[in-house]
Amino acid sequence: MADPTIAATKAAQAYQSAVKTSVVSNNLGGAANETQRAVGASGEFSDLVKSALLQAKKIGQTGEQQALKGVTDRTDLNKVVTAVAEAELTLQTVVSIRDKVIDAYKEILRMPM
Repeated sequence: MADPTIAATKAAQAYQSAVKTSVVSNNLGGAANETQRAVGASGEFSDLVKSALLQAKKIGQTGEQQALKGVTDRTDLNKVVTAVAEAELTLQTVVSIRDKVIDAYKEILRMPM
């Protein structure tokens, strides 16, 4: 089983790379523009988290839209499966990162002052 921290680190690097190269704009339309505005020039950690969550939200919405099109038989089944699998992977990554942040917070609370 892969270490979740490695997967989370790779996901964060992939999001940063996508923002820098604007690869995401081909797949998500306006999501890349929102992400680039969220990150801005400061490059702070909070901006990175915000942009990653915006992208995760857009991927989830794309998965939902493809699933609805699949139900009404307006799209190819392969597109539906791909979009839903991508949304599922994104959700698992977000949950894994959330769990690591909570664990880190609990560890900080246990530190003596």
